[in-house]
Amino acid sequence: MTETQVLNWLATQQEEQQRALRIDRFGFIVPLPAGTPAAGSKQRSKEQQAVERLRKWRKMLGANGSGLEEYRRRRPDKLKRRVRKGIPEPLRGLAWHVLSGGRKLRLANPGIFAALSQHPQTAPTAAIMRDLNRTYPTHIYFTQRQGPGQRALYSVLRAYAVYDSKVGYVQGMGFLAAVLLLYMDAEEAFWTLVAVMKGLQRLYMPGMPGLQGSLYKFKRLLPEVAPRLAARMEREGVEPALYATHWFNTAFAYSMPFPHLLRVWDIFLAEGQKMVFRVGLALLQSSERRLAGLPFEALLEALSAKRLHELLPPSPEELVRRALRLRVSRRLQELEADWQATLRGRGPGQGGRGGAGAGRRG
Repeated sequence: MTETQVLNWLATQQEEQQRALRIDRFGFIVPLPAGTPAAGSKQRSKEQQAVERLRKWRKMLGANGSGLEEYRRRRPDKLKRRVRKGIPEPLRGLAWHVLSGGRKLRLANPGIFAALSQHPQTAPTAAIMRDLNRTYPTHIYFTQRQGPGQRALYSVLRAYAVYDSKVGYVQGMGFLAAVLLLYMDAEEAFWTLVAVMKGLQRLYMPGMPGLQGSLYKFKRLLPEVAPRLAARMEREGVEPALYATHWFNTAFAYSMPFPHLLRVWDIFLAEGQKMVFRVGLALLQSSERRLAGLPFEALLEALSAKRLHELLPPSPEELVRRALRLRVSRRLQELEADWQATLRGRGPGQGGRGGAGAGRRG
């Protein structure tokens, strides 16, 4: 082949590769599907339901989200039900900002984000910059080096590192901030991150005491929902720290497919870390038969971030339904008491009464 023929061939290959990719509705660069089925009556019914849900959420939110806080005060149970059914995509950012408490913090602290962004205090700039290219590298907003997405992500993470000197910046926080930035501007994302971190701060503090406690509780909940798998993991020496660390310190943002993640985050931002426990337990419970016979290395491979999607039900709604069937509130309180007793050197088992299985009540 001549040089011209080689160049033409390379150009053709590049065009075919580009045609084989597309940007999905969430902004990720993904392979182009072979074909798209025509919408039927079932699909049209879903679309009508979505329009009605959007109308209800617009009414609840009011102007700039001001109505949702009042609605939550007056009708908390109804709001919880609506959140669990799913927040409409066009209103997700505003709803997250309000439900997390970020909007209230932003309104109470005008000008603080701008001041933090210009603060001369030394921030872990090198660590943040190093992780920018590792955060959703296939998303169109974050693909460009030092592009608008990476600049926004850097500004949020740097401001938080200055704002919360006890935590500073820890790897994994970038995924939390990145998800928020896909639905709100940098200042809103910052204050939403601050609100979220009020419940997660101990996950990131030196020594990660919150993470250790979460893994302790998760290990003790697992036999109550998936006893065969828990026993297998115990025999093989597969501890939650080997597969669930990023579940907790990124609330699944590191490893879960985006359609599933958004539904999990609707509830996580409204109800807190309890949803992370529920989703992790539901995932292992539904995969128990598949995983319970695997040896150590195969278990870790099956539970790795790159293969987590294989354990999920195709529908995000099914994942949410399975997770919400698990009642863990009471057991988490009891296990927190056990964990604190362990830290004091008294040993586990004295802080809870037991017998309240995660799959039964709590």
